[in-house]
Amino acid sequence: MDPSVTSGLYRDITDLAHDSPSWVTHFVEIGTEAVIVILGVLFLLSWWRTRSADSRAMAVAVVGPLATAVAYVGSELFKSAVQEERPCRAVAGAAASLATCPPVGDWSFPSNHSTIAGAAAVALAIAWRRIAFLTLPLALFAAFSRVFVGVHYPHDVAVGLVFGAVVATLVVLALTRPARVLIETMRTSRTGVVVWFAGPGQGPASAQAAGATTGPAHGAIQGPVHGPGPGPEPDHGSATETRRLRPRGRHDSHL
Repeated sequence: MDPSVTSGLYRDITDLAHDSPSWVTHFVEIGTEAVIVILGVLFLLSWWRTRSADSRAMAVAVVGPLATAVAYVGSELFKSAVQEERPCRAVAGAAASLATCPPVGDWSFPSNHSTIAGAAAVALAIAWRRIAFLTLPLALFAAFSRVFVGVHYPHDVAVGLVFGAVVATLVVLALTRPARVLIETMRTSRTGVVVWFAGPGQGPASAQAAGATTGPAHGAIQGPVHGPGPGPEPDHGSATETRRLRPRGRHDSHL
């Protein structure tokens, strides 16, 4: 993408940064790095809460960080291929960046921070839907902050967000099933640290509740296991009559 397309917007945002109160600029400067840490902590919490959940839930939780790492590697490959110079050096007449301009060779497109934030936010939202209201705004803030502090063009962060989100979704979809099998195997291990990492899974009460909710498994034999098969009940009255009419052995021979 031609950097000149978003150079004007970059100038507007960096001018806004210089006109903002000092507490705002300090908040954004800290937040641009802190968001990545917060998302990492949320990954840990997501893993911890699924240690007592079913194996699929835990598989999705532990695949999330891997999906984010894959997105980051892809972002680095893009950087090496495109080699776009940072706007804090390339855009003439722009206000000085709040953050230190990265050295030559640390390319601009796409934004690694935005890629990581987008991937982590989506992976966490898939694993833990209730915190999507938190992770998605954090990703947007991380992306905007990179332009605000002057180290990325707007198109760098927009592409980074989308790229990270798409890669994370695809990786989670592809790896959830094998990760689930691995988690189930780990939960049967006798190695303490392995069992601790995988967690106990659902307790007996939870498993019974899940079975009651889903009903009998497909193909299961329903109905009583023991007892007589189908057919009429034996006629005890007829059997009695038969005994009454049956000959009484040798006494009958004198008749």
